[in-house]
Amino acid sequence: MKLLYFFLVAFLCISGSLGDGLKCTLKPADIPKLWLDMVEPCTKVLESQVQTEIEAAMTYLAMGAHFARDTINRPGFSKFFFNAANEEREHALKVIEYLLMRGQLTNDVGKLLKFPLKPQKENWKSGLEALTNALDLEARVTRSIRNIIITCENPKTANFNDYHLVDYLTGDFLDEQYKGQHDLAGKVSTLGKMMATHGPLGEFLFDKKLLNNEL
Repeated sequence: MKLLYFFLVAFLCISGSLGDGLKCTLKPADIPKLWLDMVEPCTKVLESQVQTEIEAAMTYLAMGAHFARDTINRPGFSKFFFNAANEEREHALKVIEYLLMRGQLTNDVGKLLKFPLKPQKENWKSGLEALTNALDLEARVTRSIRNIIITCENPKTANFNDYHLVDYLTGDFLDEQYKGQHDLAGKVSTLGKMMATHGPLGEFLFDKKLLNNEL
């Protein structure tokens, strides 16, 4: 039955759009708007968070690729930063899913992003520098989330406190952000001490521990 429904919709789209570049011309359903209660200031800052999360993911991808180079060869750092990139991408998806749940994402998702998307940096002098940059990046993401919470608690143009979104961001996003920042700060501290004691060998040993999930 589901397959039949799929082919029926596809047929309607194609048959009704042959004169318009094969573009689907089905009119959107007439859905009541009363359930749409997010106010514009809150919607705008939440939409911008998608860009923030994707930019963070791009930066982590650049970090992972940097340490994966044969001339650098730090597989532990590379693995750690590629995993961080996946987490940031998942955060962007969570924001998009939340907007969809609240009925606010009615346009092309691509319009949430401003291209070209670029990482903040592409090269790092050491693993310590990269971890320090990562901690700064997470702090900026945290401030961005806190700004959303402030905006959605008391939007200037409307008397509406979005309790649900504030609770969601506080419980899910901020909790993960603070734990992640603490973890990065600890890694910066440990690596700094190892390099102060053992020099480049300290970074090599730290990388091995990262690779084996021992840190």
